[in-house]
Amino acid sequence: MSKIFTPPTEDAPRSPAEVYETQFVPALFRHWGPVLCEAAHIGPRQRVLDVACGTGALTVAVAGRVSPGGAVLGLDINPEMLAVARRKHPEIEWNEGRAESLPFAGASFDAVVSQFGLMFFDDRVAALREMQRVLRPGGRLAVAVCDALERSPGYAALAALLDRLFGRRVGNAFRAPFVLGDAATLQALCADAGIDEASVAQHEGTVRFDSIDALVSTERACVWTLGGLLDDDQFESLRREAQEAFKPFVDAGGKVAFAMPALLITAQKR
Repeated sequence: MSKIFTPPTEDAPRSPAEVYETQFVPALFRHWGPVLCEAAHIGPRQRVLDVACGTGALTVAVAGRVSPGGAVLGLDINPEMLAVARRKHPEIEWNEGRAESLPFAGASFDAVVSQFGLMFFDDRVAALREMQRVLRPGGRLAVAVCDALERSPGYAALAALLDRLFGRRVGNAFRAPFVLGDAATLQALCADAGIDEASVAQHEGTVRFDSIDALVSTERACVWTLGGLLDDDQFESLRREAQEAFKPFVDAGGKVAFAMPALLITAQKR
C-alpha cells in the first residue's frame, strides 16, 4: 500500500512543490488515491473535482477511473503546485482557486474528492459547504485527513524529539497536519456545513522511507510544517538524535516504516 522513495540529493529540485512531488507523494500520499476513488464510487463517464489537488497524485488516480467519457479537474490555491501538475500531466485541466469559494457552478460534479488538504484550509466549514454545493444530487464526497498524531507512532516520536530539542513551538508546527484527527470533530464540521449523514471511518496506511536521514531531511524541507524553522546546526542535531528515536521503526536494511492512518469523510448528496 505504500511506496519507497530515494533520499534527495544535492542536484534534486528544492522548491516546496518539487519536494512535495518527489518526496512526500511517493512516501506518504500516492497510495491513498485508490482508497478515495473507491470511497467516492468513481467510475467511467463521471465528472470529478479534486480539491487541494497539490501536484495531482489523487487527480491522476481519478483520471484512470473516469475514462472513457469522463473528466477530472484539479484545483489548488498554490500556483507552484499547479505548475508541477501541468508539466507532468498536461492532459488534465488544472485550476487555481480557493476551496472556500470554488469557481464552479452548483451541481456540476458527480463526485468531489480531497486528500490531506482540509487541515490547512482557512475556513474548513466553508470549504466543505462549497464541495457540497458543486455536487449533483446523488453525487458523492470523499475527504481524507490525517488521523491523530498518537496513532502514527513514528511521527509522534518525531514530534516529541522536536519538543525536547527545540521547544514546543517547533514541535507544534510539526503537529499541524494532525489537528483534525478526531471523528467527532469531523462530524461537527460536516454538520455545520450542512452535509447530512456524513460518515467518518479510519483507514490504515503506512509511511516508508529509505532511511532515517531521508525522513528527517524531507520533513525539514516541508514548507507547511518545519520549513525554515531549523538552521543547519539544528538540523544536524535532529539528524543525530533521530538515529536513536527511530530505532523501533527501522528494519535490518535501514529502511523506516510506521503506521500513518487517515480518517475518511464520506457522504452522498440528497
